[in-house]
Amino acid sequence: MGSAAASAAGDDGAQLFSVLRQNVSGATLFQLGAEVGWLFAAIMFVLRLDGRQAGGVEHDAALIALSFAVTIVCLNGAFGLYRRSRTLSTGEYALRVILAPAIGIPLAFLGTQALAGPVPLADQWGLAILLALVGLLLVRHAVVLPLVGTLLPHRVLVLGTGPEARLVEASLADASPLGMRLVGFYALEKSQETVVSPSRVIARGSTLEETVRQLAIDEVIIAVRQQRGGVLPLRGLLDCRLNGVQITDLARYFERVHGQVPIESLKVSWLIYGQGFRQNVLRAIVKRSFDLVVSALLIVISAPVVVLAALLIAAEGGGPVIYRQERVGHRGRTFTVFKLRSMSQDAEKDGKAAWATQNDVRITKVGRLIRRARIDELPQLLNVLRGEMSFVGPRPERPEFVALLTEQIPFYAVRHSVKPGLTGWARFPIRNLRMREGDGAVNYAFA
Repeated sequence: MGSAAASAAGDDGAQLFSVLRQNVSGATLFQLGAEVGWLFAAIMFVLRLDGRQAGGVEHDAALIALSFAVTIVCLNGAFGLYRRSRTLSTGEYALRVILAPAIGIPLAFLGTQALAGPVPLADQWGLAILLALVGLLLVRHAVVLPLVGTLLPHRVLVLGTGPEARLVEASLADASPLGMRLVGFYALEKSQETVVSPSRVIARGSTLEETVRQLAIDEVIIAVRQQRGGVLPLRGLLDCRLNGVQITDLARYFERVHGQVPIESLKVSWLIYGQGFRQNVLRAIVKRSFDLVVSALLIVISAPVVVLAALLIAAEGGGPVIYRQERVGHRGRTFTVFKLRSMSQDAEKDGKAAWATQNDVRITKVGRLIRRARIDELPQLLNVLRGEMSFVGPRPERPEFVALLTEQIPFYAVRHSVKPGLTGWARFPIRNLRMREGDGAVNYAFA
């Protein structure tokens, strides 16, 4: 999101670009451009109907249309519509597609009103929403998806055939990154283990460099846990890199495609030399401004839902409807988080902290409903306004659990270098990686 000068990361046909120090595929940039173009044209059409372009005010109309288009696309990104870490259900997809215009249109209206004076788009919100929703769906599914596979293919070869390679295969099948196509697996001489689909293993008849050239590979993913002892064909990888082919290790692949990193592949050197943990004044200002604006709007929009849920909670069991609990936040400081109560009042009557479990008997009937719809999390918007949380960030945990997890999970405390979030990653579900005991499976947890 945002403006940036994009520089190519390689000479391959389906390049990755660095945008604000984030790797963005050419396919995603193509989708962003197509959606911005459609939204701009749609709003210009609405404004023409309203007479905004008459009398030499084309400049104001273009400013309104551009502001609207960029706002909607940015919010689409914030709601995860451009990150294919997993396949969204129809309900989740529809909700996110609707939320972006619902929040973006008022934001665009207020912004352009401040820049260009009274905005007649306010009289045409219904048409603007209709064009935005229908148009974006058509652009994505009738234009972007068919063209990306043909014009911007990103052909991937996985180096290795063991459990890590199987993990990459399963994650690609689950996430379906735009434009990324798994060509096959290249078996290593010193690793005979094969748990991937045998039909996708490339027959060994040529060197790695020749195989990459013959198959027109754009990226090689190194999916090998033990890389010492001459396991990797370093000379072949160097030749591929010198020819413009991108070489990616397992940690960077998952970070780029899924926004998560397998804990088992984390190394101190990766954390030290990586591009994460960037903190500066501009980044802090932009993030805080986004948190304030979005959380304030969501509080207003969700107020009727919160009131209704509160009434149902009070009617079911009485007692307080807002649940307060101590959590660990930025730099290890504790704060009080607010939630709608979804458990019985005596859920922890013995005073001991306990994990919530699936089909937890402590959860009330109303609580089960609001948990499923994430309505119980809405009061945390107040924590965002107070600066204790961010809209996007790691899940805040209780001090008792933090002490336990810090002992069990490497680098767990690193998450406290940023503010906890209302939305974020908890655990990466790879449904296709359910292997039986003895299949050589690797159970990966994700940071």
